[in-house]
Amino acid sequence: MEKLAKKIRNIPDFPKKGILFRDITPLLQDPSSFRRAVDLLSRHYQGKELDLVVSVEARGFILGAPLAYKLGLGFVPVRKPGKLPYKVERTTYELEYGQDTIEIHQDAIRRGDRVLVFDDLLATGGTARGICDLVEKLGGKIAGVCFLIELTSLKGRDKLKEYDVFSLIKF
Repeated sequence: MEKLAKKIRNIPDFPKKGILFRDITPLLQDPSSFRRAVDLLSRHYQGKELDLVVSVEARGFILGAPLAYKLGLGFVPVRKPGKLPYKVERTTYELEYGQDTIEIHQDAIRRGDRVLVFDDLLATGGTARGICDLVEKLGGKIAGVCFLIELTSLKGRDKLKEYDVFSLIKF
């Protein structure tokens, strides 16, 4: 993990003063690191009973879709308002620097689907909690919540206590 962690670039004061942004672009640019990250994430869930990977735009899609592919699962996108063309469910949640709203197609999850929620980063847990709420509202069961990076000092895991949470890299 240390080798992958070294591929994460720190950008201070982005998107606003006081935030240290963890930029995954260098990891994604390196084919071997990108492949290793997807392989390690998928290895953790190999053999588990899952139906779908649900991931949020935009950076969540970058690793969430290949993770679904590697696990042989379907992929469901969660997007910002107005980006999905069909009937949606939505939720608004708190971020470490404001509020946001996300949406999912109403027919994206079937009752009883076992869902792996993936996002690139766990900070305060608001986004992941919002995704879990949407999945459960549609009748899905959260089988796991996983992240490339976890910022442990922000205690986002506390908002996800009832779920099996896995993070590949911790800062």
